[in-house]
Amino acid sequence: MALDQDPQLNSLGFAKPPSETRVVVAMSGGVDSSVVAAKLADEGYDVVGVTLQLYDHGAALAKKGACCAGIDIHDARRVAEEKGFPHYVLDYENIFQDAVIDEFADSYLAGATPVPCIRCNERVKFKDLLETAKDLDADCMATGHYIQRKMGANGAELHSAADARRDQSYFLFSTTPEQLDYLRFPLGHLPNKDATRALAAEYGLAVADKPDSQDICFVPNGDYASVIEKLRPGAAEPGEIVDPTGKVLGTHEGVIHYTIGQRRGLGIGGLSEPLYVVKLDVDSKQVVVGPKEMLATRIVPVREINWLGDEPFESREAWHLSVKVRSTRPPREAIIRPTGPDTAEVELLTPEEGISPGQACVFYDTDSSRIFGGGWIWKG
Repeated sequence: MALDQDPQLNSLGFAKPPSETRVVVAMSGGVDSSVVAAKLADEGYDVVGVTLQLYDHGAALAKKGACCAGIDIHDARRVAEEKGFPHYVLDYENIFQDAVIDEFADSYLAGATPVPCIRCNERVKFKDLLETAKDLDADCMATGHYIQRKMGANGAELHSAADARRDQSYFLFSTTPEQLDYLRFPLGHLPNKDATRALAAEYGLAVADKPDSQDICFVPNGDYASVIEKLRPGAAEPGEIVDPTGKVLGTHEGVIHYTIGQRRGLGIGGLSEPLYVVKLDVDSKQVVVGPKEMLATRIVPVREINWLGDEPFESREAWHLSVKVRSTRPPREAIIRPTGPDTAEVELLTPEEGISPGQACVFYDTDSSRIFGGGWIWKG
């Protein structure tokens, strides 16, 4: 729960009984958010469940294992009925299309590797849904994300989850201080996912054994290219696969089928050494391949920075922190040099491979679990 230690405060950090504390729970229909809602309801809070319908309901019904699909709306509603609190389904399809899907398609076509789950949290769940929670006179909004909110000397701080394997800080770096004041993350302190499922079983939830969703909700089976072709007909224009000198090694059916760092499926066999995608040139429709060492990057330009430090971002010439440039990699030490209010040059002390524009660069304290925000990697 909230990590406030004041005995006069309830578990969500308010100086009043749970029954007088209204909390909106963002319910995806999965086990995590269902446990949050059931736990808070059992503790006596005034719980209101809200589920977002983010894309075509008819198509969603047929697709299991994806966030916010039709089956998940049904599962969320059933938890609310069993636990006796109101549940609303909000149609955010147009908002989701404008704020997340369109940018995903456009940035992918520009040769970037977008992370739409971050934009969804930033622009939909923690913006529009959070405002809806306030309209419902809720004291706070709770989610099933694996991240921690701790109170520091200067207010609420964002911290990594206790379980590093489940930590979702990479996807939540753009949470603003104002949003953090209002949000609660009741699962962040749990030791592992098994503990969450045990709670689900304890509360008698039918979703206790429901599998985790693996894909981006609107990208079935991880097939990005087919989604882009549907969203932007004609996007998959053929072109050349070339080496760094411009020598043509083969042809391709569209830049959208490739990502930085890709090795397999290039269709250029018979070479003496393995080659990797090192650059995507959208304008010339070229996929540039080269040896693995060409993937190593030390200097990373970052923009749209959301800063969560106690001191102003530009108050120092450089910040010595750790950064994550991919969700699946551990934080590595870096020097962050501000170049403006929300831009910086990040120098990695150890070069990283496969860094691509469109990915996030998230800032971590080297000596604690605290997150100092982050920004978006761009071409510079």
